[in-house]
Amino acid sequence: MSINKRNITLRLYFIGLILITLIISLVFKLIELQFFHGDHYIDISKEREFKREIIPANRGNIYSDEGKLLASSVPKYEIRFDALAPSEKNFKNYIEKLAVELSNFYGKTAEFYINKLIKARSNKNRYLLIARDLGYLEFTKFKNFPLFNLGPNKGGFIYNQTTNRDYPIREIAKRTLGYEKYDDLGNSIRPGIDGAFGPTYLKGINGSRLSQKIGQGQWKPIMDFNQIEPRDGYDVYTTLNIELQDLTHHTLLSQLKKYEADHGCVVIMETETGEIKAISNLGLSQNGNYYEKLNYAVGESHEPGSTFKLMSLIRALEDNVVDTSKIIDTKNGIINFYGKKIKDSRVGGYGKISLAKAFELSSNTAFAEIINDNYSENPNLFVDGLFSMNINNKLGLPILGEGSPVFTHPSDKKNWDGLDLPWMAFGYGIQLTPLQTLTFYNAIANNGKMVKPLFIKQVKYFDNTIENFQTEIINDSVCSPKTIAIVKNLLKNVVEKRHGTANNIFSDEYSMAGKTGTSQTEYWKSDDLYISSFVGYFPADKPKYSCIVVIHKPNKNKGYYGNIVAAPVFKEIAHKIYSNTPLVEYYSEKKYIKNSGEKKINAVNELNSLIMPDLNDFGINELIPILENAGFSVVIDGNGLNVSQSILPGTKLIKGQEIKINLI
Repeated sequence: MSINKRNITLRLYFIGLILITLIISLVFKLIELQFFHGDHYIDISKEREFKREIIPANRGNIYSDEGKLLASSVPKYEIRFDALAPSEKNFKNYIEKLAVELSNFYGKTAEFYINKLIKARSNKNRYLLIARDLGYLEFTKFKNFPLFNLGPNKGGFIYNQTTNRDYPIREIAKRTLGYEKYDDLGNSIRPGIDGAFGPTYLKGINGSRLSQKIGQGQWKPIMDFNQIEPRDGYDVYTTLNIELQDLTHHTLLSQLKKYEADHGCVVIMETETGEIKAISNLGLSQNGNYYEKLNYAVGESHEPGSTFKLMSLIRALEDNVVDTSKIIDTKNGIINFYGKKIKDSRVGGYGKISLAKAFELSSNTAFAEIINDNYSENPNLFVDGLFSMNINNKLGLPILGEGSPVFTHPSDKKNWDGLDLPWMAFGYGIQLTPLQTLTFYNAIANNGKMVKPLFIKQVKYFDNTIENFQTEIINDSVCSPKTIAIVKNLLKNVVEKRHGTANNIFSDEYSMAGKTGTSQTEYWKSDDLYISSFVGYFPADKPKYSCIVVIHKPNKNKGYYGNIVAAPVFKEIAHKIYSNTPLVEYYSEKKYIKNSGEKKINAVNELNSLIMPDLNDFGINELIPILENAGFSVVIDGNGLNVSQSILPGTKLIKGQEIKINLI
């Protein structure tokens, strides 16, 4: 018996020890939770019940050069109702009045809404959906409805705000203005101006507020004295002109439809400043409609074809390997290089013609000959000369996606061969974007000064100016004034002379200058795919705007040459701009051209009689062809804009005499 008592006692001791150990462990755990991990678990509990959520800032607006709205952020509102927030008294006093207002807004009976609100209170619904996708005026109405006007705590009024981007001019220039899209990882991407200037200016600064979890994955905003209000983004004022943009869009659209083309683009640039006044990019959709598909003007590099002959000619003139009077034999319009044929558009060729006429006629064989003959022993001289004019570099645009110029250099032994030089002469084997080509032509119109395309003029916050954007110079002078004067005259002849490739767009009411381009594309697929282009400026003598038109893959049966497909778009734009110019400016421009023509005739007559005329009334771009065509040698000195002649007016001249022109 004593043994049994002892065993029982031992068992009781053992059980007691276990109980004491458990009690000590529990006490220790409680102390640990309270003093060491309490804050952590409290935070977890709070995270499960509360969270700070972002209040998105409104993006800034985008305006045209005249302050017209191009893109804006439009707030949209969702209305919810916390059915338990109002007191019993407030709920009874205002429910019928609220139901009447909801009935008036939606058209359903007031009884329907009374039952809906009572049911929500009965079910303890603290996040009942009332309305969504409301505009600001509608939101204001709801906010002032009976009961809702008591606010979130007394009236149960809850709202959530989101922001949509709205474009008043719809699809026009949408690729340049930009819009929101998402990549494969779900990241937001904004191309165009919206993307380029979004992070710095347009985006704004988000705010934040506290929300409470109310079940079923829903969160309700609650009164938070630490709520941070968002700061809306700054407004951006672009260089785009809404009237020119509309004109450009519809003129391009009409031509794309007419020639059943795949896609195309047009850019208008202000000559002196580089401001982009209009840019249109239209591509064909699967359903046969054209829309702003891609930013072709900025992002699509392609072989420029004959528009590149200007660059080739400038290098040859700058290196003094040719002059425009040089005679070139185009033979039968076909020449061979290493078994590959280069052809002129005219069957049978043009025979023996001057280099000037070869440019005006756009002879491929002539340009391949002169460049190959003069640079085959030293191709570096030609290509490095091109590079010195900045045509091998990106423009450094703020807009994402600028295409890269593509050139092969003679130092690249792997890829350079005997075909590169003659093919490069007329724009094959290289690639430029339309905007890069336009920027070079604009430099010629701007007397050699190459300026960077400018899309933004100003950033403002309400009436406060945040930043102004000025014209940036890429190259002070792409070539000499003498060469500028020569090529300006040739570009004018392309339009004005009867044999010029763009003579079909000539008008005696206003002057234009430019160059046509017709190049094959994707020739490994088909012989019927072409790129038609025209690039130039107007007025020819006093350039105000430069413009490029590029149209891809027109229906060959309807037309594919640059003068037929692209140049008429250029003419239509120039015509509309002239037509909309105030009459005083318009007629003074015509008078200038007329008087200039009369003075030119008088000067030529004097020179033919070997009498020196007064040259002070002429620009340098007019003088050189007048003097050289009369058989005199011209020497240019200085870099100014005013002309001073070394031989006084009325002096007797000798045929072939050297005449020095000082630019002061």
